[in-house]
Amino acid sequence: MGYFHLLSMVYIFPFVAIGVGYLISLFVLNKKMGIEQYLLPFSGAFLLSITLFELLPEVFSEQQNNVGLLIMIGILLQIILDFITKGAEHGHVHIHTNNLRFPWLLFLGLSIHSIIEGFPITENNDMLLGVVVHKIPIAVILSTYFITAGYSKKATFLFLILFSLMTPAGSFLSEEATFLKPFSAEINAIAIGVFLHVSTTILFESSKDHKFNLLKLSTILLGVLLAYLL
Repeated sequence: MGYFHLLSMVYIFPFVAIGVGYLISLFVLNKKMGIEQYLLPFSGAFLLSITLFELLPEVFSEQQNNVGLLIMIGILLQIILDFITKGAEHGHVHIHTNNLRFPWLLFLGLSIHSIIEGFPITENNDMLLGVVVHKIPIAVILSTYFITAGYSKKATFLFLILFSLMTPAGSFLSEEATFLKPFSAEINAIAIGVFLHVSTTILFESSKDHKFNLLKLSTILLGVLLAYLL
């Protein structure tokens, strides 16, 4: 019963996280607040900590000799995805207001990232929470830029809905694609590399001139502490 309860959360929670992010973006725009500048470093610290505390020991316990190589592949993969998305996974979205066509390259890069992150969350409740916390500020930033760039609500909703389906799609493949099951440890190792690159980039870029103010430092420490206490 517990397994099926976790599986249902895996399919529902990422979708809910995108919706929450969109609602927060509306509040941010209306109140002209910069809450995302604190949500982002918190989510980065939380995701990094969950990865180190939960997923990394789990993958190493599988006694795979090539874990280090696979993690490095994950890091390099995310660097390549950054060229496609321009860093949207860690809070940077560049949309040209003179070209409001559906941003397929951005969607493609974010989809690959999201499908990969969907694999390790099917059997790890804490990792699921880490991904959800990571998705909320990204959804805030994506929604804010889509709205301010002048995209229609239809285009914004279409992008967010499709984007929200990608992580559950990765989880579905993890559960139903039998040919991938023998490689679950390897895929999780690649996911670790993706998480490490994204989370550390968020932390290094979360403050102007790489200087942390007290509030941002506190949100980072809070993210680490909460991840440790889970």
